[in-house]
Amino acid sequence: MAYKENVNPGLYGLLKQNGAPAPPAAQRVPLKDPPTTGTPSDALLLQRAAGRPPPVPAAGRVPVEPNTLVTPQYPLRTFTIEDFEVGRPLGKGKFGNVYLARERTSHFVVALKVLFKSQIEKEGVEHQLRREIEIQAHLRHPNVLRLYNYFHDRKRVYLILEYAPRGELYKELQRCRRLDESRSATLMEELADALLYCHGKKVIHRDIKPENLLLGLKGELKIADFGWSVHAPSLRRKTMCGTLDYLPPEMVEGRTHDEKVDLWCLGVLCYELLVGHPPFESASHTETYRRITKVDLHFPPSVPEGARDLISRLLRHDPAERLPLRQVLQHPWVRAHSRRVLPPAYVPP
Repeated sequence: MAYKENVNPGLYGLLKQNGAPAPPAAQRVPLKDPPTTGTPSDALLLQRAAGRPPPVPAAGRVPVEPNTLVTPQYPLRTFTIEDFEVGRPLGKGKFGNVYLARERTSHFVVALKVLFKSQIEKEGVEHQLRREIEIQAHLRHPNVLRLYNYFHDRKRVYLILEYAPRGELYKELQRCRRLDESRSATLMEELADALLYCHGKKVIHRDIKPENLLLGLKGELKIADFGWSVHAPSLRRKTMCGTLDYLPPEMVEGRTHDEKVDLWCLGVLCYELLVGHPPFESASHTETYRRITKVDLHFPPSVPEGARDLISRLLRHDPAERLPLRQVLQHPWVRAHSRRVLPPAYVPP
């Protein structure tokens, strides 16, 4: 979850220095996800942890070094926890806490995610934090939460994240119960555009849900928590992850899956925004699984016809039949109701 740790982050190769194997992770779903070829090698991670320079990266990729933060005010600096004024907690969780923080020299405000190495080792989820850092640090999109960089000390790992003042979309849903057409369509456009960007970078998120979506100062959406995401050039996986209510049929049935799992999640989210709960929510896991595999989809009368059409086109059992993201952006209901305003592009001085 965005400002409260969920059970699926991992570590960026900083926890294996003692050589002791970690116990299996406790996951929300039965099958643990192995490391992927899209994350750095153990040798590279150990080099980074020891402070040695890594090999020259592939063309077009910017190396992410520990203990540095790139901001408009300071292009490159080395940091420790003493360089930050740490304020109120933004969230608490299993592996640590997230705090509002400000860099002392520039007064640059961030969200500082503080994770305990011992707890991450205990749960055996190092690979997920490693993956989260490697993927999220290289993404640049107005609707993707920035990971500026990270640093670490003997006991903790610190992720320096963009601060999203309005918090989790989940909390807004809890407060409002459901959203109107304009707000829902705006969020759908922002999310579809961000996912289109991620898929273009060969990144599948795989855990889109309200808890993993944050809101900026003006309510703009920010995808967060890339702990379950993969950078998979083949874009084909066969592991189960994500949240039960949002799992697509191919993952429930144990089949290979690709970036189209995010299309299914987009449809589930649109339904939840308009109705107030996910479409396949049931009293038991077994019944939820059954409804997902049968695509047992029912709409209350309050859902407008245009939204029904969009959701129905996304929630298809066959991934190949799901509406592509470019067509989501051009869907008549989205075009008619979205009030998305793009932020101005940052121009370096």
